[in-house]
Amino acid sequence: MKTQMSVLLIEDNQAIATQIANFLENLGWLVDYSATGTQGVELALNHHFDVIILDLNLPDIDGLKVCTEVKKQAQVNVPILMLTARDAFEDKVKGFGQGADDYLTKPFDLRELVLRCEAMARRPKLHENTTITEGKLKIDKRAYEASWDGEVFKTTKVGFTLLQKLLEEYPYPVSRSELLQHVWGDEPPESNALKSHIYALRKAIDKMAGQQILHTISNIGYQLKALND
Repeated sequence: MKTQMSVLLIEDNQAIATQIANFLENLGWLVDYSATGTQGVELALNHHFDVIILDLNLPDIDGLKVCTEVKKQAQVNVPILMLTARDAFEDKVKGFGQGADDYLTKPFDLRELVLRCEAMARRPKLHENTTITEGKLKIDKRAYEASWDGEVFKTTKVGFTLLQKLLEEYPYPVSRSELLQHVWGDEPPESNALKSHIYALRKAIDKMAGQQILHTISNIGYQLKALND
């Protein structure tokens, strides 16, 4: 893991914010700071951070709302550590329910804060882009939602998984065996299942696009085409 991390600290208590920022900066970390939830959301959506440290009680927007907005709108799923004076189990449930990745109750040891931030930053899946866009086609992996030119179209969960794989490999074709492995692993279904799911997916995306998008490549597999038309 890299020694220097980029952290967004959203905390309205100046004394606590200064203490945290000084401690982290002494470790060589880069710390950006906001005293309000509104500014914190703006910073989180327009800059890259390895971790966001978020106070629950803010003067303008509740920390839970900030967490929700960041998780909903950010293109990269940045881990969020929630700071709070509330130690009730119900409050933690609310925090995790809004997308918080970890919780630390005040007062806390700054060394524990560092350890928790480092642990969250090591989780690579948290930093994966939650959306993939190519031309007019966009998928949201977190919401299992696909759209063409801004209009959402319905897919089954299997269909979405197939579409994701095809989009990740675009503009190249994907073999049938790759798709089978990607969706079902080492337990492939009966022989016509893939064909049936591809047929349903093709109907959905081609209807939305008004042209053929999902093509069968003879003796190979399937391929997405004309995504920018």
